Amino acid sequence: MSAQAKTPALPSATVDHSLTGPLIGVTRRRFLQAAAIGAAAMGLPRAAQSQSPGEKLNVAVIGVGGRGGGNLAEVSGENVVALIDVNEANIGKAAERFPKAARLNDFRRLYDKPNGFDAVVVSTCEHTHAFATLPALQLGKHVYCEKPLTHNVWEARIIREAAAKAKVATQMGIQIHAGNNYRRVVELIQTNAIGPVREAHVWVGRAWGRQSPEDAKKYGDIVTVLERPTETHPVPPELDWDLWLGPAPARPFNQVYFPGPKWYRWWDFGNGTMSDLGSHWNDLPFWALKLKHPLTIEAAGPPPHAEIAPASMQARYEFGPRGDLPAVTMTWYQGVNKPAPLTEGKIPKWDSGCLFVGDKGMLLADYGKHVLLPEADFKDFKAPEPFIPNSIGHHKEWIRACKTGEPTTCNFEYSGWLTESNHLGNVAYRVGKKLEWDPVALRCPNAPEADKFIRRKYRSGWNLV
Repeated sequence: MSAQAKTPALPSATVDHSLTGPLIGVTRRRFLQAAAIGAAAMGLPRAAQSQSPGEKLNVAVIGVGGRGGGNLAEVSGENVVALIDVNEANIGKAAERFPKAARLNDFRRLYDKPNGFDAVVVSTCEHTHAFATLPALQLGKHVYCEKPLTHNVWEARIIREAAAKAKVATQMGIQIHAGNNYRRVVELIQTNAIGPVREAHVWVGRAWGRQSPEDAKKYGDIVTVLERPTETHPVPPELDWDLWLGPAPARPFNQVYFPGPKWYRWWDFGNGTMSDLGSHWNDLPFWALKLKHPLTIEAAGPPPHAEIAPASMQARYEFGPRGDLPAVTMTWYQGVNKPAPLTEGKIPKWDSGCLFVGDKGMLLADYGKHVLLPEADFKDFKAPEPFIPNSIGHHKEWIRACKTGEPTTCNFEYSGWLTESNHLGNVAYRVGKKLEWDPVALRCPNAPEADKFIRRKYRSGWNLV
């Protein structure tokens, strides 16, 4: 068993309010010092150690309600040593299954005692992902983080680079990546079943965001909000609203933000449908076409709102050649925006999908199925023998990697680039012009006004580096 796994679990068995205290900055120096001290005391390098696949990890779970509850269930076969959530009701429910786990409502307190856990699962709201993830990486802990990896482009770069230094097992929560259908599509594209691909289209039917009440009813929005509410509602007694806000600008509590996924349409906390579903759907062309960073990004949609992400929009990316692969454009559509091949009846009218356009034909796919088009041209087509192994399961991949050092499929190197690209679609939409992208400087040379959307200022007391 790893030396880390032998160390005592976190001591608290109840919510420890004494550890919440005033908001303090999460600094690089603080966590590097803590990591060095902890590793030296145990005679270990910073990176987490491998162990026998049959032995259990000590896992801390940050965010245990909603999606976090699902992730908690997926790692329940390991030794869950800490439950962290700003909502005490979520902790209470999770503690029924894991009564011996420590209970905290401020994830920063977890990192004050780094020797009690080997790995961290992050399922907080989008705006705190980086803050919960970075210190774990700096302490040499394995990390599973829900999608999107971060709240903005700059944070994605910080996390990706920190993961590369940490050399630990990482995985972003894009579970469909583990499905067999995506793997078969990647094999078809990468064996030139439709020839070189120079164009890809990705669209989703979901239309959550700023829209009219009529469109909200048509497209199934949970709640329609046109402006920031002026009314202040009582904070639920189980919720620490200040900790929920974290690094985001302070604002009074209103039920339009909490509970559930309502928060993600607000720019302060999320990035709307693009960063949410884009993590799943753009994953397929990113994987199949070996994409990394775009050269240019151009978006279209209704006039951008200062606070709320749009229900409907589209973003067009231009990617340069990659090895022997030609330059390709990828266009994202959400809500009422749809690609021309779909609206013109040239392909089946799927509610959501990914269309690859090659020199010899097209491939249309969604989560669970795919078809080569025109079908008559491919009636005698023989698919290649599968060469991408089937997954043992998205979470199981990560757990195995934590113990053995084997690779994961959605590690932060891959998902960091995917997250950056998705966020850039929203940046182009909010700026309102075609962006030229410098992936080294993390800037748009032709649009300095984009800087504030690439990296934002944090609330006083919260610092990432």
